[in-house]
Amino acid sequence: MRALPLIFAFFPSLVLADEISLTSRVTDVTLFPYGARIVRQVPFEAPAGEHELRLIDLPQGTPMETLRVKVTGAVMGTVSTREDFVPPRGDRESDAVRAARDEVERLEEAVRAKADEAEAIRAAREAADTRITFLRQLGQGDALSGATPESLREVSRMVGEETLAARQAMLEAEGRARVVDREVKELREDLDEARQALAALVPEDEARNLVTVGISAEGDTKGTLEITYYHDAAHWRPVYDAYLDRDAGQIMLKRAALVSQDTGENWQGVALTLSTNEPSGEVAPGELWPDLRRITDPEEPRPVFRSQADAAGAALSPPMVEPMVAEEQAVADISGLSVTYGYPGAVDLATGADEVRLALGDLSLDAEVLAWGVPKRDETAFLVAEFTNTTGEMILPSAATQLYRDGEYVGEARGEMIPAGGEARLSFGPIEGLRLKRLVERNEGDRGVLSRSTELSERITIEAENLTGEAWPLRVLDQVPYSEQEDLEITWNAAPRPTEVDVDDKTGVLGWDLQIGAGETQVIRLNYSLQWPEGKVLR
Repeated sequence: MRALPLIFAFFPSLVLADEISLTSRVTDVTLFPYGARIVRQVPFEAPAGEHELRLIDLPQGTPMETLRVKVTGAVMGTVSTREDFVPPRGDRESDAVRAARDEVERLEEAVRAKADEAEAIRAAREAADTRITFLRQLGQGDALSGATPESLREVSRMVGEETLAARQAMLEAEGRARVVDREVKELREDLDEARQALAALVPEDEARNLVTVGISAEGDTKGTLEITYYHDAAHWRPVYDAYLDRDAGQIMLKRAALVSQDTGENWQGVALTLSTNEPSGEVAPGELWPDLRRITDPEEPRPVFRSQADAAGAALSPPMVEPMVAEEQAVADISGLSVTYGYPGAVDLATGADEVRLALGDLSLDAEVLAWGVPKRDETAFLVAEFTNTTGEMILPSAATQLYRDGEYVGEARGEMIPAGGEARLSFGPIEGLRLKRLVERNEGDRGVLSRSTELSERITIEAENLTGEAWPLRVLDQVPYSEQEDLEITWNAAPRPTEVDVDDKTGVLGWDLQIGAGETQVIRLNYSLQWPEGKVLR
């Protein structure tokens, strides 16, 4: 035993090494469209020597291979993680959960006490009823035979008084029972609400992982342990509300983000940043391989059975791959590669339950408002606002953009990505008073018994009638077919001539920009013909 001090003298770390248990929480989150980069920071104090910082805070579903650790105030040693055989965390219920659970238990006890009180009152009522029954039977049979008149009068008076007292006790018990029954009902309702409130707090009951970080310090130290990891069970998506003011010629775009997470722990008071980066997607360009071509002697065609054809197609085909509203507004940080939004306030987000709406700020855009008609598809024109993104930042694609015209909700549409300086349009519903009509006259040429048609022509009449009581700038779209074969000849003419040909780079789509006054009707006449050689078939 005398040798022990000598051994410890040569290995001072054996004396000074100890375990320092820490409690951490999520402090910062960068949320991507799919996934999140999560940061936990926790301060620590340690005496001189070598120690182990131990955390049992990370939910068990955390991808431990993404874990990165940084220590300030000490020299970091080895980092080890454990997903199984993790020591118990002890009582980690939050104050809110504990208070809600205590309230449920208090109300359960109150319901039981009131139920016991109700039973006692019913027992007193039954006792009074039993007394009345006994008093009624007292004068029956031979019990009073031979009694003197004075005795009968005394018994009669006693029976009357006792029956009255018993009846009054019954009535009093019934009244008290009704009161207690109402109190029990109210307590049960309060108990149901308390249980719902407890369930709404989303307690964190998932198992946890253990992270152990070795540190060493020459003297007493204070430092910070920072753990960063990536989790794919979190995401955000942009949503917009677009308000069109026709008189002002402006669109107010109210931007927001819907955020949610299912990481296995509640985020409370975290600093949240939204990013358009997609770490779960491709991060490197594709690669090209040398393309070797060769020539061979032609082979005689051989019949291929169905199974052989399927096998050949499978060999050439690539393998299949399985496929709450906050008032503060985030501030955008725009670079040439991505956009990030730093939300100014702390955010709470319960795991697997909450979907929180965060405001991203409003954009005001000057817009040109006009009517847009496609008579081949629709019987009315639609209100359209064309604008240029002059905000200096991209407008992100949205799965849901709610549309409001002069304050009235008109519907919902998908929103495309609009880069800074890009042109776009939004539609704000039909204009019922702008009626469209399209009449077609077709001629397919002469048809013989054994011959095929070599000509097709159409005469199209388009009418736009304005019944709205106000003048409108109106764009009308129609189309003529096009050909990439010299043998298929297509000619067309229109009156009036279209303002634009190949609208939006769509070959054969024609556009007319018209002014249509109140009560007016505008007419467009469009003719086209197709001709092709004898023996060919039009597709």
